[in-house]
Amino acid sequence: MISEPARIGRVDSGVVERGPTALRIAVGGQLRRLREERGITREAAGEHIRGSHAKISRLELGRTGFKERDVRDLLTLYGVGDAAERAAFLGVVRKANEPGWWQRFGDLLPPWFETYLGLEHAAHAIRTFEGQLVPGLLQTEDYTRAVIALGDAQEDAPRRVELRSRRQEVLDRPCGPTLWAVLDEAVLHRAIGGPEVLRGQLEHLAEMSTRNNVTIQVLPYAVGGHAAAGSSFTMLRFAEPELPDVVYLEQLTSALYLDRPRDLELYRQVMDTLSVQAATPEKTRMLLLEAAARL
Repeated sequence: MISEPARIGRVDSGVVERGPTALRIAVGGQLRRLREERGITREAAGEHIRGSHAKISRLELGRTGFKERDVRDLLTLYGVGDAAERAAFLGVVRKANEPGWWQRFGDLLPPWFETYLGLEHAAHAIRTFEGQLVPGLLQTEDYTRAVIALGDAQEDAPRRVELRSRRQEVLDRPCGPTLWAVLDEAVLHRAIGGPEVLRGQLEHLAEMSTRNNVTIQVLPYAVGGHAAAGSSFTMLRFAEPELPDVVYLEQLTSALYLDRPRDLELYRQVMDTLSVQAATPEKTRMLLLEAAARL
């Protein structure tokens, strides 16, 4: 009996709009499916392209760029022989290897944050808890300038503001992610940039909270201690079911990316608890406007 030739699925147009990181995830997922359909181990696939099982794992998770020679060799190993299919797939691979929009800001970005921007742009859903500052995707330009002024990169301030503004466009994209942000009440009172800047920022948060793809909640002081005390974090979820969530923890000079099931479950529980403890979105909108009116 002759087995059916392996076939490559089409890449949804929405994935293309989500940028090169999303494309790498989609390409990697298809390579994994082809490998598993043929019953080939990661070790065998890695050896076939002069690599290791770890390299195959990174490719299949979309965590690294693709060498066309490696992809050609893998397609051959997986039984994809149709010339038109191979050519179309390699065309997608080339798009996946194209630099993201953030690459032109590469001189401002540490490598660990470039990784985050790619994941943020590819995400299907973003959940974040912030204990100190308004999340970057929700900041006004004036607030962003004030945050930048806290650091020591004033000569690059205009481009850093532009970078933050460019990031925020992800929420306007037709296939963009949903954003669910829980803010400690301290964020409403920490006058970054002064009262006028904070007032404008709070009014902006109230306006953003009316959007269908944005949910904002404030965690009141009255809650007392909570599970995320002393920590801010972001959870990224992707449309591809085989790709695990990622928890992003930013530090002063580095960042952590967590994707182990045990870690993910802990952060999901914490995020769910914070969401229950926080004021409802409707009550939060009132709190934001009341705090703005007092400034």
